[in-house]
Amino acid sequence: MVEVPEVGAFLLGAPKCGTTWLAEILTQHPEICVSDPKEPNIVASHKGTFGRDDSEPDWVEYADCFNGDGLRIDCSVHAMACPVAPLRVANNWPNARLIICLREPVSRTVSHWNMILDTKEDRENGADWSEFQSAWDDSRLSDDTLYGAAVARWLEHFERDSILLIEANRMRHDASMVLEEVCNHLSISSHSFDLDSVHNANTAADRRPMTVFGRLFRFTASLLPGFIKGPIVRRLQTRGVNVYKMPVLSSKAPAKREITEGQRSLLAKEVNADLVLLEESMGFDCSKWHIQ
Repeated sequence: MVEVPEVGAFLLGAPKCGTTWLAEILTQHPEICVSDPKEPNIVASHKGTFGRDDSEPDWVEYADCFNGDGLRIDCSVHAMACPVAPLRVANNWPNARLIICLREPVSRTVSHWNMILDTKEDRENGADWSEFQSAWDDSRLSDDTLYGAAVARWLEHFERDSILLIEANRMRHDASMVLEEVCNHLSISSHSFDLDSVHNANTAADRRPMTVFGRLFRFTASLLPGFIKGPIVRRLQTRGVNVYKMPVLSSKAPAKREITEGQRSLLAKEVNADLVLLEESMGFDCSKWHIQ
């Protein structure tokens, strides 16, 4: 029987909520072992925005995602909205600590929508998100925005005090305090983080459409063993270098798409009701996020 690896915490949330920045800076702490890749997407059935697979996790592959000493943190953010992840995590790691990053829901949704259109991931997965309403009607976008429903599923298996909620804006404006709260939540010592060394925030500027040469380069890089590619990627990330932004590998990113007030109002009933659920279950003040 394959042994399930020890994991102490899970960094959850939704795309475009600051988890990339938080995961990257937590690698500086000597008592933390952050998953590599950042999002193993093994424990949950949600494998990114579009991928879905309910089969039993490959525990050998999962164990290989943690290289180093310290508290192991799985940073597969899509696990938050996954319906099977809470029970699976509770069964295997009942004492796990959960960190959930959240962002104002409309701006998060629009940013996620833009990211998918920039990368053409919708078309690659047989979907068409070119119209915002069609994208929102697809649960693979909206489920990531309905925080209250997702957190409620985790609360069926974990106590409220095992969950730390972090508002994304605080990571930008009050980073030191947020990191102190994370350390306290994980019961590890405080650390003097080098905030200036972390540049990778997964911004729209990084999502330049790849050229033919870029796709060829990505395919070639995917063939490299992890022990060779991993250190190179991490070194480039800490220096804020994205090789895919080179002109020969990518072209200029398209202008950011916005939604109309009418489209925004269409979200109001569903999103506002979900925010009330989050407020009631976690005592998290969402008043400024309500859609008027």
